Formats: sequence, C-alpha cells, structure tokens
Amino acid sequence: MRTRFAPSPTGPLHLGHAYSAILAHDMARAAGGVFLLRMENTDLERCTGEWEDLILEDLTWLGLSWEEDVLRQSGRIADYNARLETLAARGLIYPCSCTRGDIRAALAAPQEGVPHNVYPGTCRGRPMTDRQAGDALRLDLGKALDLLSDRPLTFVETGQGHAGRHRVDAEIARQMIGDVVLSRKGEDIVAYFLASAFDDADQAITHVIRGEDLFEFTPIQVILQHLFNLPTPVYHHHRLIRDGDGKRLAKRDDARAIRKFRAEGATPDDIRRMVDLG
Repeated sequence: MRTRFAPSPTGPLHLGHAYSAILAHDMARAAGGVFLLRMENTDLERCTGEWEDLILEDLTWLGLSWEEDVLRQSGRIADYNARLETLAARGLIYPCSCTRGDIRAALAAPQEGVPHNVYPGTCRGRPMTDRQAGDALRLDLGKALDLLSDRPLTFVETGQGHAGRHRVDAEIARQMIGDVVLSRKGEDIVAYFLASAFDDADQAITHVIRGEDLFEFTPIQVILQHLFNLPTPVYHHHRLIRDGDGKRLAKRDDARAIRKFRAEGATPDDIRRMVDLG
C-alpha cells in the first residue's frame, strides 16, 4: 500500500484534516506500506509558506511521519502543462473565456453542499489556435468518452458508504460532470482532480484515502487516468468530521484548529479520541 495526505496550505489544519491524515497514516502502517505527504499548492494567491510550515508542525506533533520528500504541486506546473498539450494535440480540450469567477471556483476541490454546475458548452468547438490570454482550458468530455468507449471505466471503493466496484456511466457523466475546467492560462492554476490524478500516478499511489465529499468527482479522475493510460488506485472515501450543527468542518473553523487544541494543552491522543481514532 502507498497512500498520501494532500492538504492545501491555505489555512490551519482542523479536526477533519487530522482524521483524514491519521486514518491514511494508520492504514498504511497497518499494511506495512508507505505514507506520503503532498502539498496541493498550485493556487499561489492563497497558498503560503507560513501555512505549509504550520501543517508540517501539526502533523509532526500528531506523531505522523512520511517516507519520502514532500511533493509540492507548485513545482510541477510544467509537467501538468506538458500533459495538457498532449490532450490539445488529440483535440480533447478547448479554450473557454466564460466568467472568471466561475472558472476559478471550478478549479478548486469540491465542497460539500456546493452544487457542481454542469457547463453548457458555450465555448465548445473553439480551436486551440483561438486561445486568448486568460482563457481556461476545458476537457471536451463527449470526445473523451467516445475515445474510451471500448474500455471498462471502473474503480474499486472500500469506504463504508460506497464500498464495491463502480462503473463510470458515460451518459450520466455527460449529464452530471460535463466539460470540466482543467487549467487557467497565466495563473498557473491547475484543477484539483487533474493534478491529483497525475500526482497519484507519478507517486505510485495504490490507495487514495480522502473525504466522502470527493466521491462524486472520482469518475472524472478515472476518465483522465484512462486517457493517459495511468493506473487507477483503490479509493477509500471516509466519513467527514462535522460541527455541532452537522456541517462539514472548513478552514474557517478556527475553533477546531489543531494549533488551538495544542495551545490549550491537548495531546495527540486527545485528538485521536476527538475523531474516534483513539
């Protein structure tokens, strides 16, 4: 087993992050495997070295360790762009000049309770030679699915809520996923699901352990993996840690930040008990 924890250094780690990191770490250790750390920091406007330092400090305090150097996505932009060029050469992406705010939102990891708006295809059909400064790149999902029509697009899930083998249904993907944004020119921002799919392959990740709010985006990663002949890891989408109102914790929940618990005298074992991993 090779798995990873991949936070974005845009704020402090909270109890939800602690649960995901400890679970991945413990699962790898129990299997005699490898646990890695990755910084998903392509959004240079929001990601900072200060937040990264705090993340490293919190994880070390929790007693977690990783076998290889930390992978930082900000140092891999050229690799992502080179792979995008191969999609362009195959006619599978196109430039999009639609609303900047909508495009930036589409590049981030999905959030629970925030609907994914399927793109209506306004710019579909624009050639790459028509790309302008600031245009995003979108995957032509219909063309991609047609190209992969002779392949079984499946993945194995071991998380309690979705356990089993799942098949990516092409028609449902067209209706529910659509032409997703893969990157935005000039800002070096790469979509979460694109960068993580490449990184998982390049780091030989065998098991992806992450929150259940990301389950619905697994099909697009499976599609990208097949387009590049990459292996599909086993997925384990775990429960989310929620606040008293039942809402998923977010980085704005400073009251549940690991650094706050540390300052109040909590121990790593206390944190494990708080997330039912004690």
